[in-house]
Order: sequence, then C-alpha cells, then structure tokens
Amino acid sequence: MTDFGASPRGANLDPLNLSSVICHLSFVILKKLWFADGVNPTRVIFWNEYFHEKKDPAVAAVYPKGIHSELAAAFAHDSQLICETATLEEKEHGLSVDRLDATDVLVWWGHLAHKQVEDEIVERVRQRVLEGMGLVVLHSGHYSKIFQRLLGSTCSLGWREAGEKERVWVCLPGHPIARDLPDYFEIPHEEMYSEPFGIPNPDELVFISWFQGGEVFRSGCCWRRGAGKIFYFRPGHETFPTYRQPEVLQVIRNGIGWATPDRPRWIDACPNIKVSPEGIRQER
Repeated sequence: MTDFGASPRGANLDPLNLSSVICHLSFVILKKLWFADGVNPTRVIFWNEYFHEKKDPAVAAVYPKGIHSELAAAFAHDSQLICETATLEEKEHGLSVDRLDATDVLVWWGHLAHKQVEDEIVERVRQRVLEGMGLVVLHSGHYSKIFQRLLGSTCSLGWREAGEKERVWVCLPGHPIARDLPDYFEIPHEEMYSEPFGIPNPDELVFISWFQGGEVFRSGCCWRRGAGKIFYFRPGHETFPTYRQPEVLQVIRNGIGWATPDRPRWIDACPNIKVSPEGIRQER
C-alpha cells in the first residue's frame, strides 16, 4: 500500500498509486461506518495480475479497467460487502500482512504471470487461508502458486480456445453456492477446459460443465484447508464478457458468502501439554 508520508507536498502521484490510495481510503471509511452501526460486512479483495488488459487490445476492449475492477464494481453496491482490489505490480502484490489480516475473502484471477508471484506472498496467503480467510480462485487461477500449494497437486487440465458454448450444471442444488440459480445456465462463448483435472477430489462438487465440443469439466469445486474454505470456479476467459453475465456473478457472490469465515481465527501451534485434564503430568 502507498506510504502517505513518503511523497513531499505537491509531488505528482502515479495514477495507479493514486487509485489504490483512494480505494483503500474508501475501504477504511466504509469499514468505520459499518462497525459504528454494529454491522459486520465481509471484506473482500479482488486480486488480478493485470497483464492481459494492458498488453492485449482484445482483452482491454472487454475489461478496460481490468478484471479486478470489473468484479469489484459489480459488487460495489452490495451492502454486505466491502470490496477492494490488488494487482501483481503493487508493492507486495497489494497483499501486505496488515491488509491480509483485515481480509475475509480473497478472490484470485491469474494467467500469464503465475511464476512472478513471490513465494513469500504465496506463503503469507496460504497461512491466512489456514487461519480462516476464504479463497475464491477463478478460471486460469487453477495454475496459480497459491492454488497448487494449498491443494498439493499439479491442477493441470486440457483446454481449447474456440469461443464455444459452455453449459454449467448444478450438481448440489441445496448448496449455498448454488443459491438462486436454475438447474443449469449457459455461457454463449468461453474457453474450453476438460478432464482430467489434476486436483484432489473436492469435498463438494457444486458445478460440472459441458462444452459444445463434447468435453466435460468439474467447474465448481470446494475444499477446506485448516480453518479456511476454498472455492474454484472455472468460467472467466479474458477475451469474453463472462464476468458481466448475471448467473456467473451470482455464483461468485455465493462463493464469497460461502467462503466467508464462520468461526474465530485459528492460529496454528504445537504446544507441549504438560498437564492433562485428568491430571496426567509430564515430569520433564
């Protein structure tokens, strides 16, 4: 985050940093207002590497302010959420210790720059998930360091870019992430992902996708790691306006709600219990 005392009076601020400052100040002000009224909103960071949108005109035409900004704006009027954004190029990738400590759910989109995410930051995020922070991983984030590290697998899959139809089927209609959704919904144009998907068996499989070319894919998967909850949702190729489709946004909103911590923060430890409840004692 920006150091407010670092720039002399009258110095020019980089537009990106200025935007980050304004966003963060809005977050702080809204949080104070909420807590003053006794309401506890879910604090969300939408993280995006933000490479495609600046390098590829076709992507910029769809998401001119970036996928992270698109998603944050989509939920900006949700009274139960306080939304912020972060990108790879920010200091500490926008994920400082203090900022993560204040975050309930982290939504992650990445593709071209997985290897550029610093291992220190990955471990920081992993620790927060184990402590209870929710993680929602979107589309090509399946190959992100944090997703692979938390799941302990390659997370590989098959793919094809042909702009074909995707039909997303609800497998668990009673699951919170399937709330307010029909039996299935269709995305007119998407990138295809196919099995085998190199993940550990999900604790819950909420969605499965069928593609126009005939392939199927486990497209909505849930896991628990430590005290944290992880939701992977497949749709969201950068050249298609998938993140403007109401059903897709409903899934992401439901996923944020499901992943929101529902218990006190858990701090991992390995204590030496020298006296048991039954009076058994360790002598040394």
